[in-house]
Amino acid sequence: MITIDIKIDKDSGVPLYLQIKNKIMDLVNGNSLKVGEKMPTERELSEELKVSRNTISTAYNELEQDGILKSYQGRGTFVAEEANPWKVQNIKQKIMKFIDLGFEEAVEAGMDADEFLEIVTQRIREKKELMSKITAVYVECNIEQARMFSKQIMESTNINVIPFTLDDIRNTSDATKQIIEKSQVIIATFNHVNEVVKLTRRFQKEVIGVAINVDLETIVKVARYPKDTKFAFICISNEFMFKARGALEKAGLGDMNIQFTNSMNEHEIIKIINNVDVLIVSPGRYRDVQSHNVDNKCIMKFLYNLDDNSVKALKSKIIDLKYQK
Repeated sequence: MITIDIKIDKDSGVPLYLQIKNKIMDLVNGNSLKVGEKMPTERELSEELKVSRNTISTAYNELEQDGILKSYQGRGTFVAEEANPWKVQNIKQKIMKFIDLGFEEAVEAGMDADEFLEIVTQRIREKKELMSKITAVYVECNIEQARMFSKQIMESTNINVIPFTLDDIRNTSDATKQIIEKSQVIIATFNHVNEVVKLTRRFQKEVIGVAINVDLETIVKVARYPKDTKFAFICISNEFMFKARGALEKAGLGDMNIQFTNSMNEHEIIKIINNVDVLIVSPGRYRDVQSHNVDNKCIMKFLYNLDDNSVKALKSKIIDLKYQK
């Protein structure tokens, strides 16, 4: 039986099956539970967590409905795919059911519709205010993406996000330590979560993973050019360059004539610009490349975006963390 690190809080007010479900989704997204791994039986997990078997059964059933787990007769339950609760098509119907239950409770208690609506509105206002008071740290392998994703999260959630690189965390300065200690949560892309957890363990902060996607519009624009087009890809960090090269290869564009560089040498950049047809740049290099683009060659920003579903899950997770403390 695989070991599953799940901690539940029986005094939090959150249903136990929901806590277990969310923890399993976090483990799958954080790659602690991998696709194809066999889950403990309902009996084994109920004994380990000291909860009823029905609680585990409810959590497993919902995860199977969401497509995250898959049960096979006589073989057991397995991880089916990356957890993404926002893929559930009937999410609006589920929310409506919760609202209906709350309204029924309010009516039975003698409350009218306007009073119920006022309570709901006030609760939402409180949670939005709560989000604005949260400070998070975003950790990425390169500062360009750390800044981009921090900005995207701030715009989407209204929380304050401070960008750091993995090197900042590995070689922690006093200023960095103070910022991490004052933050409520650490955020990282899924492929860095395990390393960030190890590097920040001493701070005892929750590390939440998010998914990122290459901006498809950029890929489509590159693909539309003839095969004999000469491109230059200019960025700041080796890590961003490596990721971009991999993304282009994955999109079937690995055979295109692209010169990659993260040089800061002005003369070298000018020479590269003069010898190519199209310029692809990371957001952090756009201004200085543009300043040397005297022939007004096409410049495209190579963008990554946070996955919308991950941001939605992040909002929910942060609010839960705040209320549990």
